[in-house]
Amino acid sequence: MIFPAPTSKIDPKLARGVLQEKTSAVVKVTFPNTNYELHLVPDGAVQTPVGKRIIGIIKAQARRIDVVRTGGRYVEPLVGHPRRVQGMVVAVDGATNTVVVDAGMPVHCTPTDARQKATDFEPGQFVSFDVLEGVSFAPVGD
Repeated sequence: MIFPAPTSKIDPKLARGVLQEKTSAVVKVTFPNTNYELHLVPDGAVQTPVGKRIIGIIKAQARRIDVVRTGGRYVEPLVGHPRRVQGMVVAVDGATNTVVVDAGMPVHCTPTDARQKATDFEPGQFVSFDVLEGVSFAPVGD
């Protein structure tokens, strides 16, 4: 965790964490005020030194996105490659067919169910979905 917790405002569609480990196959990122350590596939070169703050975009492909009414914001499992995500929609981009979900950190998800598109969802809705393997992390301003 970052101590003290960060107070500077950034775009709510960007994930802010601390880089714990990096290889060509995986980056391990922890997030402030959580116990999460997500193992993500790097999407581009990661120049940030291990132990330093990193900002980027987490991208996932959703099997099917369901609107839910109960539960909390989370990513399963706490440590490892993400398999399930639940949270509140913060943005929808019809041009890229992407829904940005705040699940403790923003996750940009693309629906893979042919019956769904990003514009089917609205900011403020609570959604839940399983993700396909290969959730990636694209550093921003690295």
